[in-house]
Amino acid sequence: MASTVLSLRIDGELHDRLRQHAARRGMSVQDYVIRTLVRDDFDERFQVAVDETEKFYGAR
Repeated sequence: MASTVLSLRIDGELHDRLRQHAARRGMSVQDYVIRTLVRDDFDERFQVAVDETEKFYGAR
């Protein structure tokens, strides 16, 4: 699997909050942000699948 570099500019207050969230989980800020993005992407793809299934079978 190929990887790509993504650079973000965030303000200090947001970085501090992210650092605190990451520290509670024993993670780096980078790992925490990636995990959050992956989880959000999964949730979105799952919801699309549910919507398509409901369209196919009809919403109850």
